Amino acid sequence: MRRPTHGSSHGAAYGAAYGAVRFAGYAALFDLADRGGDTIQMGAFSTLPLRAKNIPLLWQHDPARPVGVIEHLAEDARGLRVVGRFTDSNATARDAAALVRDRAVSGLSFGYRVIASRAGPPARGGQATRLLTAIELVEVSLVTNPMQPGARVLAVGDDDGFTTPGS
Repeated sequence: MRRPTHGSSHGAAYGAAYGAVRFAGYAALFDLADRGGDTIQMGAFSTLPLRAKNIPLLWQHDPARPVGVIEHLAEDARGLRVVGRFTDSNATARDAAALVRDRAVSGLSFGYRVIASRAGPPARGGQATRLLTAIELVEVSLVTNPMQPGARVLAVGDDDGFTTPGS
């Protein structure tokens, strides 16, 4: 069966033809500076267990464009691991699901409030950096260009499981 392209008229067909689209990946990676000079320390998401069920899944950080629900969200040794599922409730969600399934978009990111940080070592050119030691997570987003280049969707699937890129 040929997979539909990502246009909004195709998004509805995509969801109907392929069922629930789910993904797994990392919205944050520990101990790696992002493009803005911030580095997240393991344990920074300590408030997460209290709020995980209330974290929205957005498209490109836009609160007017929710695209699904977060099924699992937790710190592990690598970073902030996310498992999400796209809804079929709006055109943006259907289009985003098609783009992620086709691996045209694979970036993950998150909105946050800094609770605690300290100065990090200067970056090249003397740019100031921060070590984020406590963060309040506000949202998780699928994005085209994440601030942390390694924050990516690593697997895409459906209710039956996941596949990784190239499989």
